[in-house]
Amino acid sequence: MMSRTLRIDEDGVLRTIDQTLLPFERREIALRSVEDCRRAIVSMQVRGAPLIGAVGAWGLALALRDDPSDAALHEAWRWLLGARPTAVNLRWALDRAMRRVAPLPPAQRAQAARGEAMAICDDDADCNRRIGEHGAALLEALRERLAPNRRAGAPLNLLTHCNAGRIATLDHGTALAPIYLLHQRDVPVHVWVDETRPRNQGASLTAWELAERGVPHTVIVDNAGGLLMRQGRVDAAIVGCDRVAANGDVANKIGTYLKALAARDCGLPFWVACPVSTIDPQAVDGDAVPIEERDAREVTHATGRLADGTIAAVQVVPDGSPVANPGFDVTPARLVGGLVTEHGVFEASAEGVARALAAGLAGTARTAGIAR
Repeated sequence: MMSRTLRIDEDGVLRTIDQTLLPFERREIALRSVEDCRRAIVSMQVRGAPLIGAVGAWGLALALRDDPSDAALHEAWRWLLGARPTAVNLRWALDRAMRRVAPLPPAQRAQAARGEAMAICDDDADCNRRIGEHGAALLEALRERLAPNRRAGAPLNLLTHCNAGRIATLDHGTALAPIYLLHQRDVPVHVWVDETRPRNQGASLTAWELAERGVPHTVIVDNAGGLLMRQGRVDAAIVGCDRVAANGDVANKIGTYLKALAARDCGLPFWVACPVSTIDPQAVDGDAVPIEERDAREVTHATGRLADGTIAAVQVVPDGSPVANPGFDVTPARLVGGLVTEHGVFEASAEGVARALAAGLAGTARTAGIAR
């Protein structure tokens, strides 16, 4: 079982798991340069908003190792920022690193940037641990409310979409963090895992993670969630996200909106687990969030393991059929039951987002030893 998703080996090289090979092969890749970091983000060898941010910060540090000039600093920031447009954590981490190193003399920048990247990794691991604690409290309260009408020992049935687990972050995960915590406490829990087309992050990554931890789970096709909710086989849905707008709208993997609609129709909680760094106060609402249009091949082909063990991509769409592949959708704030952050659970509204941001600023000040 791995520890942190990013690690420094004995030779001082940054390494991480190539997520495009999971679940059939577990192989680490080395990120030795800013080019390696950007390529890993674009190709989705690393993915998940918090992990993308951390790798971006490391990329900036590696760029400054080679050239610490002002021109190189700004060029590396711009180039890395363009790797993925929807996940705001990338910009957040790059801006944080930029604020740390820009005022310094060039000779001091590389070391300072490396230190800031390491701090971002440490902060993310701690942040996700706290998200797990707040989310677990929500789930425990839900379990208590349901208990009078359930048989003793019945599991809490949760539905999740995409992958918001350990490998999408530095450790613990966001949406999966409270699930792991309940499992550690021997609370019966079962997870319905959406396959999450077109890249199958649920079937390939979330199922792999849950199996590694021994968490009971069942993989379902994306369109099965609504049926299961209507049948009373889902108690709540919890997902991660890539960006929260100032009004509480949430951008997440394509298909999230449909799960939120089904949950609302069935009267079920729909929670979003996210670090405060995922909030983008510059995005007035969900319409201001850029939606990444990804390669058509993700739709036209599917990768899997053949009977002889070979990993292959097979075509599933007729030649010549046009393809659209938006990577994300926006769930309106009115459908979100709460934002589960490292500072607590906040309402998905302009007021709730403002309180979450204020809590984040207060937490940063305490960490820095600043009196308020």
